[in-house]
Amino acid sequence: MRRGDRDLGAGRGAFGGQLLGVGEGCPGFGGKAGLSPPKSAEAAAAPAGPQIDPQVVARRAVDSMLLTGPKVASPKAGGRYVVGMPMWLWVEQSPTTYGPNTASATAGAVTVTATAEVSSIAWRMGDGSTVTCTGPGTRYDASKGKAPSPDCGHRFKAPSTAQKDGKYRGMATATWTVQWQAAALGDAGQFTEVRQTPFTVDVREVQVLN
Repeated sequence: MRRGDRDLGAGRGAFGGQLLGVGEGCPGFGGKAGLSPPKSAEAAAAPAGPQIDPQVVARRAVDSMLLTGPKVASPKAGGRYVVGMPMWLWVEQSPTTYGPNTASATAGAVTVTATAEVSSIAWRMGDGSTVTCTGPGTRYDASKGKAPSPDCGHRFKAPSTAQKDGKYRGMATATWTVQWQAAALGDAGQFTEVRQTPFTVDVREVQVLN
């Protein structure tokens, strides 16, 4: 065999005489016939979409309700009360001051419906005592005379004359319980919100005439 034949034969090998460079036409080595990554791998590498917190959306719904503190009906701002006499505490009810109040908010494909209602009112009376009531209180009627309130009342033990402006300064704090539901997520829950209303009470001693 001539030398030229030996050189050519060394180049043929198992590929029929065609010399192949690494990466040229060899699948898996990045050449023209290389394989692309599976689509599933590309999808796995893609960033996940933003997660929606339904409670955050529920709070947006509550913000749209414009909830306020209790609308105090008694004690009256201009009223005058007597030491030791039963005081009936109650509030006027409306969607924004007591509830129930319902609203919805949406984020992406998720809609959350929330319902808010006052579950309790803590009456800080200004004399160092606090009365907590789980309802709006009962409206006083003159036919009740000197009877105490059946569900929300207070008795002052001292006059307010020594206080600033001669009045006790109180605060009615309403706790709103919010129930929310996100049907698209099959999720639900609750949280609370607080709203306050200040009030004053003018309390005097009974003047006894001889």
